[in-house]
Amino acid sequence: MGEQVKPRLEGSRCAVCGTVGYPASANCARCAAPTAEPLTLSTKGMVWAHTVQRFAPKSPPYVVPADGFTPYAVGYVELPEGIRIEAVLDCDDFADLDRAPVRLVAVTPVPRFATLSRLQSEVR
Repeated sequence: MGEQVKPRLEGSRCAVCGTVGYPASANCARCAAPTAEPLTLSTKGMVWAHTVQRFAPKSPPYVVPADGFTPYAVGYVELPEGIRIEAVLDCDDFADLDRAPVRLVAVTPVPRFATLSRLQSEVR
């Protein structure tokens, strides 16, 4: 069988001021210099801030799944490179998200991170 491709976040780092950006760009978001270089970002980080979406978003464009709406967490994940990435957060318990260590599990349609406890429970 084919190997599973691990998700990667492609960002950039400015060669002038060192600012890391996501998504990747040729120009620096901080100093606007056209010197940003490609950078593959870390796949592990820590939840910096989060909230829980407890009601279905406006429809359209949201389409309610056949089995109904399920609350989900969104927030910012701080990566070792010093950047915070907005993402969907998969977890077993919303109460455990504060400063939780997470790992990247998907990049499309938006970045998605899962808590390490969630990943361990999926293996069992």
